[in-house]
Amino acid sequence: MDLTEVRQRMADGRLYACNSPELFAEQERCRDVLDAYNALPFSSSEERDALLRQLVAEAGEGCMIEPPFHANWGGANLHLGNNVYANMGLTLVDDADIFIEDDVMIGPNVTICTASHPVSPRLRAKGLQYNKPVRICRGAWLGAGCVVLAGVTVGEGSVVGAGSVVTRDVPAGVVAAGNPCRVLREIDERDQRFYDHDKPVEERWLGE
Repeated sequence: MDLTEVRQRMADGRLYACNSPELFAEQERCRDVLDAYNALPFSSSEERDALLRQLVAEAGEGCMIEPPFHANWGGANLHLGNNVYANMGLTLVDDADIFIEDDVMIGPNVTICTASHPVSPRLRAKGLQYNKPVRICRGAWLGAGCVVLAGVTVGEGSVVGAGSVVTRDVPAGVVAAGNPCRVLREIDERDQRFYDHDKPVEERWLGE
């Protein structure tokens, strides 16, 4: 199977051999840039921003991924909107596309996986895997330490609680948490209130 067909299989969810020398060579080039990104002093913000744009498939304005940043393909299949912030320890298994839309916040030590392997040990022994893209929609927040698995979409504005394992789509406008992650409630006007024990409820309102 030539490299063009392997790349097509990587993108469309079919099984492919992930252990070919050609794929490893591509990964090495991507990971070398990622190593340079992580090695920069924290004060080198302009240089880090320039390297981030080399790493990822696309990036909007005002994006920040705090080092250390880990990615199987060095971020080559990562698509960032505007004003995306990821705290330390983001880990991507980015064998297929990961779309992170505008104004998404990602807590520390979050893992996003696009890759999976067959349940059959005979097929796994052949180095086979398949990929499904992941999408984190505009304004969503992934809490610290959560894991988002292959093929999942997290809906616009939703919050995924810390430590959750997201195995299926999360609808827009909800708080979801748990292992497996499940919807707890909708986000409503109560969530506009500032939580402050020293003030009466009517004074906790953030504004119109």
